[in-house]
Amino acid sequence: MTVPTYPVETTTAPPASTAARTQLLHGGSVEQYRRTIADGVDRVARRVAAVDRPGTGITPAELAPLVDRVDLDRPLGDAGAALDELENVYLRDAVWFHHPRYLAHLNCPVAIPALLGEAVLTAVNSSLDTWDQSAGATLIERRLIDWTAERIGLGPRADGVFTSGGSQSNLQALLLAREEACAAAIDPAARAELLPRLRVLTSAAGHFSVQKSAKLLGLAPDAVIAVPTDARRRIRPAAVRAEIARCRQAGLVVMAVVGTAGTTDFGSIDPLTELAGICAEAGVWLHVDAAYGCGLLVSPTRRHLLDGIERADSVTIDFHKSFFQPVSSSALLVRDRLTLRHVTYHADYLNPARMVEQRIPNQVDKSLQTTRRFDALKLWLTLRVMGPDALGALFDEVVDRAADAWQLVSEDPRFEVVTRSELSTVVFRYLPTGPGRELADAANLHAREALAASGLAVVAGTRVDGRHFLKFTLLNPATTVDDVGYVLDLIATHAGRYVHDHVAADLTCPVG
Repeated sequence: MTVPTYPVETTTAPPASTAARTQLLHGGSVEQYRRTIADGVDRVARRVAAVDRPGTGITPAELAPLVDRVDLDRPLGDAGAALDELENVYLRDAVWFHHPRYLAHLNCPVAIPALLGEAVLTAVNSSLDTWDQSAGATLIERRLIDWTAERIGLGPRADGVFTSGGSQSNLQALLLAREEACAAAIDPAARAELLPRLRVLTSAAGHFSVQKSAKLLGLAPDAVIAVPTDARRRIRPAAVRAEIARCRQAGLVVMAVVGTAGTTDFGSIDPLTELAGICAEAGVWLHVDAAYGCGLLVSPTRRHLLDGIERADSVTIDFHKSFFQPVSSSALLVRDRLTLRHVTYHADYLNPARMVEQRIPNQVDKSLQTTRRFDALKLWLTLRVMGPDALGALFDEVVDRAADAWQLVSEDPRFEVVTRSELSTVVFRYLPTGPGRELADAANLHAREALAASGLAVVAGTRVDGRHFLKFTLLNPATTVDDVGYVLDLIATHAGRYVHDHVAADLTCPVG
């Protein structure tokens, strides 16, 4: 019998995977983990301490070549070197939401306990789909869902799940509403006939994700009906009632009414109690998009602005807007937990049906996602360190500051302002006088771009009745009235100079 022989390994170099394993977090690499994370935290801390404006004003054309030159196939081999590189391609030109003159979008400064939660959850890397991947994380998320439902007042049958953001929550809510509307159509042919007739009513000032959700759900192109708003940019209940009646006369089925508790542009809160009454009378699902206004749930002075939300069938909450949480930290809540069955699927490898009989809690049973981060931990630690009253007081501060800003703008003859917000936005525009008045749209667009290019402040823009307006969104308690006044002066300077230059050019241009 011949004994087989094998080649003898002559090299002493360790396989590449051996070196790579040193970069994985495990019991033998904890010191490296501590040093690396501490270095990263220290660099961010130094940046934050030195920030003197919300941005640098860098353009995509300027930054893109730096990023494109990075060769991702040639590793630097050292975290310190990678952080040095990151300074140039990201940190140096980052937009800093904690700066008091960042006044653009619904991005908030973040609570330190939430950042602690972020560090913990990413290191442990729990996945919130099944119990055997998350254990205590599942129970923490469920407790926070119960706490939020209690704050809303949805009742003992309520449930929900954390999501990636308001758009996903709105999508899932409308999916549940669609399935409830189709529940009686057991025959596939009847369901197919019903789908093109389904309609969703929402405010003309509501979020675009409602239209996007309708498209993703396979509804008709004209399925979303924008209902007119009143002078305060709130949906008109009488118009909702009339539209439901009109749809029925036309053989259409209103599957949901979407009320908004904090529109993105105007911070307006729809009359939720009236909407709830109309929907109950008509047997229509009521969804409330409270992605922005959810901070009122912990407000010590303004909780009453959400009266009626407790009668909703589903509610969208964005903790990463008005609870001072890092992105992402959001949730969808439902009045009746049984409606979540519409997103439940059982996979033998993941959450077989027998687990329900064994009372094993699997969050994937009520989520559109499978693998999902433990984002609930950030809110958990924030509540355990700060408490809800402190968060509510911070949100009250920004709402108060927005009221001060609205007063400042409304009394300034250089500007015109739209309706006063119930939350923390101010929509306004620079209004030239005399022959430059027709340049208002272009002047406001120019002012916003020039302001961003300077890096001294960041404001948002929108359209109101076809005209270009600017927008302050205040979510930082550190923002003062002086900050707002400073930014208004910058806007007026940029816009005024634009108007002056163009009017002067027209006057000097020869005729004929």
